[in-house]
Amino acid sequence: MTITGSTASAAYWEPLWAEGRRYRPLSETELGLMNDHLGPGRSRPALDIGSGDGTLARHLHHELGYRTTGIDCSPSALALAAAQDTGTAPGPGWRCWDITTGDLAALPDAAYAIVTCRLVYRWMDDKAAFVDRVRRLLAPGGTFWVVTEIAGRRTTSDPALQRLGITRADAELLTAGWSIVRTADLDVLRCYALRP
Repeated sequence: MTITGSTASAAYWEPLWAEGRRYRPLSETELGLMNDHLGPGRSRPALDIGSGDGTLARHLHHELGYRTTGIDCSPSALALAAAQDTGTAPGPGWRCWDITTGDLAALPDAAYAIVTCRLVYRWMDDKAAFVDRVRRLLAPGGTFWVVTEIAGRRTTSDPALQRLGITRADAELLTAGWSIVRTADLDVLRCYALRP
């Protein structure tokens, strides 16, 4: 399949999800790091950007106790996420919404205690604008949790695969201007806990 245009759009992601593409599952180590950095939700609002199959949003909602909204620009991803809400307790809210172009006022909460972004940041065409939009959504004292691949960490000689992930400049753009920046490495991934 050949797709042209933005990699942060439904035109890119919808065909992949609709054809059955799935992405790296959450590991116990990653969940532990997230739990340690985000803490208990106490029904505070959380926003999961690019929620895909909804695994992270459900963890925030059911395990950590946040009142979670998962957003994704792919209707197929959200249908999969909603189909996995099989418990008796209410699950996260799901919205088909584009973080790069959507009206921030259309989201269910004006500010979020936690904003998560797993395996999404590297696909943003305008990373500075994306980070700016997240800053506007984050409540005072909140945390922006980012999990992203770091370029050059894969054990392969394929240069195309080595380039997957964010560059040092992308990482500097992501971490600039936060009062607290904490990181933890997981093989090819890096987790960031960013606070205003």
